[in-house]
Amino acid sequence: MKHAFVIAILAAGQGTRFKSRRAKVLHAAGGRTLIEHVVRAARELPAGGIFVIVGYQADAVSAAVRAIPGPMPGSGVQFIRQEGPLGTGHAVRCGRAEFELAAPHVMILSGDTPLLASSTLRRFVEAHMESEAAASVMTAELQDPSGYGRIVRGLNDSIAAIVEHKSASPKQLQIREINTGIYCFQTRPLFAELERLAPDPITKEYYLTDVIGLLHMKGLPVAAHRAEDPSEVLGVNTRVELAEVDQLLRERKARELMLAGVTLLQPATILIDPDVEIGPDSVVEPGVSLLGTTRMGEGCRIGAHSVIADSELAAGVTVNPSCVITEARIASGAVVGPFSRLRPESEIGPDARIGNFVEIKKSRIGRGAKAQHLSYLGDATIGDETNIGAGTITCNYDGEKKSQTVIEDHVFIGSGTELVAPVRVEKNAYVAAGSTITEDVPADSLALARSRQTNKPGWVAARKKKMAPSKASH
Repeated sequence: MKHAFVIAILAAGQGTRFKSRRAKVLHAAGGRTLIEHVVRAARELPAGGIFVIVGYQADAVSAAVRAIPGPMPGSGVQFIRQEGPLGTGHAVRCGRAEFELAAPHVMILSGDTPLLASSTLRRFVEAHMESEAAASVMTAELQDPSGYGRIVRGLNDSIAAIVEHKSASPKQLQIREINTGIYCFQTRPLFAELERLAPDPITKEYYLTDVIGLLHMKGLPVAAHRAEDPSEVLGVNTRVELAEVDQLLRERKARELMLAGVTLLQPATILIDPDVEIGPDSVVEPGVSLLGTTRMGEGCRIGAHSVIADSELAAGVTVNPSCVITEARIASGAVVGPFSRLRPESEIGPDARIGNFVEIKKSRIGRGAKAQHLSYLGDATIGDETNIGAGTITCNYDGEKKSQTVIEDHVFIGSGTELVAPVRVEKNAYVAAGSTITEDVPADSLALARSRQTNKPGWVAARKKKMAPSKASH
């Protein structure tokens, strides 16, 4: 079967029912664009090539496909441009030269069916090859087939026609077997009939479904292959259907993780992207979002309503509720939050403590270091076992450039300290509370940088007396 077929993915339409200026296939469900889901499934098959037919916002769709990670540059996909919205039949005809040259069979997929499993597609193309049919249609039986084209069977249970819902007779509307928009064709009969295809008199579009009837009229067999799981073939035509598909994809991911030993508390409330990895015996509390390429080791706990994106958490990390963590690395045994923010290029060392309302940006926090309350540490290196007092700020930006703050091992920074970068506090030093540090602090030193306190007895009473006539005049 190797290289006996190519795959064409239809992704040229705008999706008018979506009511969006963005191409429908660029909308996301389950953490990936619709087109990415389909391309990933297609790549698992031994096809001689994958072609994406683009039209509306062709450059944006092509760029999104090229950005899909994979073993080959551009995900191993070629692009065919359809000029003008002339329907699915015209879209396939645009690839005639490529398809006829590449393989004797072509599988046609829709770019808006993100639930399709590669195993289902593999069984479908194998059945098509074995049947020797001119065409095969993947069908599904739905309890409510409203809006879908109906499969009309002929002699020997072959498909005689696909009738659109709006054109179906009352008897045909009782049929629950529907067209999924997924096909396999022998290439030559397909393009022979596409050349004969007439446009719809109302829409002026050429419909691929009409080819099925033309093949049947010629006496060429058209086989049906019913999908075992009807949910896999659900297409996305509206925002409502997008939400439904997103929920199904999220449920799949949650189930996969729970079966692998992860505890999800109220999994319906937890958002987990498909590339997220979580080690066994980790616990994820309600309302958490785990996004992008986030990876977590064993025995982590993620507190409620935290958002973690593209980050790496080692084993035994605790993230308390309501933290926001982006492109950060957290070593084993560290505790973060609640209400902490870790911005990109933040590295939290083993057993470190980052507490409530602490923001870290492009900084390294050493082993066992603590910043427990209301601090900002940007462009900084914090040594091992160093304590950062409440309200400490690294003043890293002078209006033109960012500068570094270095605080070495075993340093104590008092509350309310401002460290004006570039500056270094050497090991074992103390900085008194309320200081503004503008010069380096030597090792084993105490730094005090604040003005002397002055008390003025009776000042408040004198002020009130002075202000009293002024208030009376009002």
